Amino acid sequence: MKIEGKKIKVIHKSRRFLLGLFLILGLGTFSQVYSLTFPMPEHGDIVGEIQTTIVRKGESLSDIGRRYDIGVYEMIEANPKLDPWVPTVGAIVVVPTQFILPNVPRVGLVLNLAEMRLYYYHADKRLITTHPLGIGKKGWGSPLGQTTVTRKQKDPPWYPPHSIHQEHIANGDPLPAVVAGGIPANPLGRYALYLNSHGLAGKGSFLIHGTNRPAGIGVRGTHGCIRLYPEDIESLFYKVPIGTPVRIIHEPYKVGWHKKHLYLESHQPLSESQYAGSDSLARLEKLIASVISQEGGYMVNWASAKMAAKSANGYPMRID
Repeated sequence: MKIEGKKIKVIHKSRRFLLGLFLILGLGTFSQVYSLTFPMPEHGDIVGEIQTTIVRKGESLSDIGRRYDIGVYEMIEANPKLDPWVPTVGAIVVVPTQFILPNVPRVGLVLNLAEMRLYYYHADKRLITTHPLGIGKKGWGSPLGQTTVTRKQKDPPWYPPHSIHQEHIANGDPLPAVVAGGIPANPLGRYALYLNSHGLAGKGSFLIHGTNRPAGIGVRGTHGCIRLYPEDIESLFYKVPIGTPVRIIHEPYKVGWHKKHLYLESHQPLSESQYAGSDSLARLEKLIASVISQEGGYMVNWASAKMAAKSANGYPMRID
């Protein structure tokens, strides 16, 4: 198929999230794409392709991103010259639906905080599903480490911890001891995956869950837990079995191969001390060296690599 002149690889859409697929205003764009699922690449490290669309009246970059399952900050990175909330009607928008797979083992769930994106490697198929994330706001950073999914729950109740109780009391908005599951006021949404806190660099319990505030996806707005769009967590809830390994990383640089060429995808790093140094030039050089180590004599264009790293536009750029 083609969308606005951009050729797109096959994107699998299960019946859970293929809702409302139709053409709008003759532009040839999807009204809603609830998930991005791709075949695992047989050769290389990149899935998907960059798309473009046109701003319609009343749309923000967040509105456009949600149609393609892209978070708002990803849209801002890819379109730095557009006003994210009131972009120019008729302007061409880059939709960064091409991804270098993170440079970690391809198993279970991989969450990259730097790009605010989750990758799920299907256990029974050679498929990968990816979703945007809402992550911990500054001062409430999401943890790093390796863990597992210990249980799943539909309509989870929310037991606000003491720290959040105190925050709400200070703001004159006290919370109840428990917020019942399945009601609009519950910030966990309709589905939750509970993680074993052992192995994570943080305290307390951690969840991957839905939200009652979709505008918080693709930004830093949680108290440490991981949020997904309601349609994404519902889809993921039924795919991910208990015991699935989970790896939470902070990697602003991803390097990978595509059609025998080397690419770099760069994102702005998070600012807290636990994430410091991940965007250093030395780290980038080490990452590139590890990726090309199997290709003797391979030449990297370091000027292009440094330019791609500096741009932090959030999609793969060729660096050879």
